[in-house]
Amino acid sequence: MRIVIAGAHGQIARRLGRLLSARGDAVTGLVRNPDHRSDLSDDGVAPAVLDLETAGVEEVAEVLAGADAVVFAAGAGPGSGIARKDTVDRGAAVLLADAAERAGVRRYVLVSSMGVDLVADGAQPEGVDEVFTAYLRAKLGAEQDLLARERLAVTVVRPGSLTDDAGTGRVTLARHADRGSIPRDDVAAVLLELLDAGRDGAVVELVAGDTPIAEAVAALG
Repeated sequence: MRIVIAGAHGQIARRLGRLLSARGDAVTGLVRNPDHRSDLSDDGVAPAVLDLETAGVEEVAEVLAGADAVVFAAGAGPGSGIARKDTVDRGAAVLLADAAERAGVRRYVLVSSMGVDLVADGAQPEGVDEVFTAYLRAKLGAEQDLLARERLAVTVVRPGSLTDDAGTGRVTLARHADRGSIPRDDVAAVLLELLDAGRDGAVVELVAGDTPIAEAVAALG
C-alpha cells in the first residue's frame, strides 16, 4: 500500500509510519517543520513539507496522488490556543479531505478523540476549560464534515487518554466505550489493522482492553 500520513512527526503518527515502512509499505509523511524531515527518513517515511494551515488543495492533492489511503494524525498540540484548535484540528483535516477527493483517494482515517460527544449540539461540558472545549469542538467539526462526504470512506478513531506505556496488543474497540487510557503503541497498531481491513467507514472509540487487536477490528464487521 501507499499511505500518506498528515502530522507525521506526531507520536502516534511516527509509530504508525515505522510499522508501515518496516513491512515494506510506501509511506509519505506530511510535516510543517522542515527540521523533522531527517526523523521521518530515519523511520523509512518519505517526508513532504506542507503546512496544512496555509497550503492549497491542489498542492496537497499532488502529494496524495496514487495513495491507497490517508491518515490524519495532526494536531495543534499542547500550548496552542483556541484559534489553532480550529485551523489545525478541524481546518487541516477538512483540507486533507478536499485534497483526497481531488486526488481520487477514497479511504480516510481520522484520529479524533473520546469526549467529542460532550460538545454535540453546542453543549458546554462542565469542568472543561475553554481551550479543551475548543479542541473537542474542532474534532467534532472535522468528524461531521468528513462523514458527510459520499466520495470518502471515512473511519474515525476516538482514542482515550494517551500514554507512553508499552503496547499490549489488546484493546477495547467499540462504537461506545467507557472512558479510559490507551498506549500510543496500541493506537498505531489499531490504525494499521484498520488500514489493512479496508473498512468502508466507522466511528469507533478505543481504550485498553482484553481483545487482541486483529479480533477487535474484525468484530466491527
